Amino acid sequence: MTLRSILIHPDPRLKQVAKPVADISDELRLLADDMLETMYDAPGIGLAAPQVGVLSRLLVMDCAKDEPAQPLIMFNPEVIARSDERNVYEEGCLSIPEQFAEVERPAEVTVRWIDRDGTEKTRDFTGIWATCVQHEIDHLDGRLFIDYLKPMKRDMITRKMVKLKREMARG
Repeated sequence: MTLRSILIHPDPRLKQVAKPVADISDELRLLADDMLETMYDAPGIGLAAPQVGVLSRLLVMDCAKDEPAQPLIMFNPEVIARSDERNVYEEGCLSIPEQFAEVERPAEVTVRWIDRDGTEKTRDFTGIWATCVQHEIDHLDGRLFIDYLKPMKRDMITRKMVKLKREMARG
């Protein structure tokens, strides 16, 4: 397995809509394994393929904190039901390092996806798992958590990321 480079906002690839996965190849399974390793190394609780420069509808996540790891690999995930009840969580993003903001989302969602073996799965998510899966599916749709913020806060974070990328480029 290989650690992948994570794209940093603003990168135009992060704003593109990922293409559905037609068939789960060994190459895509390897990508999913690499993404899990990259996510754990970062460390983070979720990572979408566009964040590593691959415009495919694939995400990985694991919100288990002090429990044994519970990694999920989702191809073509889609929210098929959402609760009217809302939750607010302070979200961050591996593509927007060290920036956090409160985002309101449905408290519960039902998601359908295809696992690494090609089996269709459906599961209800609550709490941090619900927030994380919605955040990662947003990435597949070219949306970032800062898109939910007021323009001034969003612009401030974007300016910080531009500055960070400049500093990283200088070495």
